[in-house]
Amino acid sequence: MKQLVIATRGSALALWQANHIKDLLEAEHPGLTVELLKIKTKGDKILDVPLAKVGGKGLFVKEIEEALLDGRAHLAVHSMKDVPTELPEGLEVGIIPERAASTDSLLSVKYDGLDGLPEGAVVGTSSLRRQSQLATLRPDLDIQSLRGNLDTRLRKLMEGQFDAIVVATAGLDRLGLGAPEQTVLGPPDFLPAVAQGALGIEYDKSNAEVMALLRFLDHEPTKLQVQAERGFLTGLDGGCQVPIAAWSRLEDGRVHLTGFVADVDGSRPIRLEAEGPVAEAWDVGMGLARRVLDAGGKAILDEVYARESAQ
Repeated sequence: MKQLVIATRGSALALWQANHIKDLLEAEHPGLTVELLKIKTKGDKILDVPLAKVGGKGLFVKEIEEALLDGRAHLAVHSMKDVPTELPEGLEVGIIPERAASTDSLLSVKYDGLDGLPEGAVVGTSSLRRQSQLATLRPDLDIQSLRGNLDTRLRKLMEGQFDAIVVATAGLDRLGLGAPEQTVLGPPDFLPAVAQGALGIEYDKSNAEVMALLRFLDHEPTKLQVQAERGFLTGLDGGCQVPIAAWSRLEDGRVHLTGFVADVDGSRPIRLEAEGPVAEAWDVGMGLARRVLDAGGKAILDEVYARESAQ
């Protein structure tokens, strides 16, 4: 195979990620040419509505998967946190490169960190997960929806529309972006989205030639972390636009997983932990999900979904 086509969203971050994989592939396989196919997804087209109200899973991947299924592209590079746990028949996300930072970052023009924000400060985020955790830590904040690409969100911050915004650290690092005041929000106090900071490469699983070209990119420790976290998400039957968080780490052949579910206003946080052998990473996630559901998570998520469907 002399040529590969990568399907990707057209945002600066998505293009960085796709070009990153393109460069690695061309360096590993001399003579291989990799092209990008830019595709607009539903999540890219609807920018005036909070993500949670758009509804549905796979807001940023469905149209890209259609390009894989009809043969316009050989592979797609996704942010794993955007990928639904159920994939179309014939496709798989079988390659997970090494994970970047899984944390979030609080950016501000003049305030240093979450504790440095004044009472009633306006904080922008597109994520119910971030919103619920912010509300738990600082219930006095005025948390408002912030949509758009990373550069658009930063522009709105710099223009003074928000006192602070919360975004993924990995995106900032990949694009070399930042703000005058920048503070990492991470575990144990602030948990990331499932598989945040990890990329996933999706392809037609019947295409052995493409799989062989990609195999060198797979990073086993990251894959095990992603399995545990996505097992948790699957057990909750959750999408990426609900207040669910998970964080895993590997130590001495075991996976340690923390799971979080909360109401959007942060008033009912449920946070539990589990561990098990790395070979059972997915089952560790599924088991933790059952415990969270039994501890009140089911009632919370049912309310969130009912609220979404009513809007």
